[in-house]
Amino acid sequence: MKSLAAGVLAGTVGTAALNIATYADISVRGRPASDLPARAAGVWAARLGLPLGDEETAAHRREGLGALFGYATGVATGVGYGLMRAGRRDTRRSWDGVLLGLAAMVLADSSLVAMGLTGPRSWGVAGWLSDLLPHAAYGYAAVATYAAARG
Repeated sequence: MKSLAAGVLAGTVGTAALNIATYADISVRGRPASDLPARAAGVWAARLGLPLGDEETAAHRREGLGALFGYATGVATGVGYGLMRAGRRDTRRSWDGVLLGLAAMVLADSSLVAMGLTGPRSWGVAGWLSDLLPHAAYGYAAVATYAAARG
């Protein structure tokens, strides 16, 4: 149970770190925020037959649902890490951070690719860095938080 709670905390802190890194990138480069989470939420809502309201309301709901899906993915990844690490004391933070960040990135991006909303081949260097660096921040923050929570 302690590993599960530490995983929830790690995933939550990691997600906050990812968002901070993403918004810092948006601020520094002056780029727009990604619309992919909202678009993915729209696809899921349509598949599940969930009415989102009129055009304006639906756009706001997709935006909110997209952000919530991001948090859910981040927390779930942290829980998975916590369960995987349960009962183990050895922590290779540098590798764990890299691997956990990549795992979070694959979880988030694979669903977007499967829905046909994006294709990594078209991202270019800037696109890859905009995805890799925040996920690295996620991984390192989540691993450090998990280690601190487990004592």
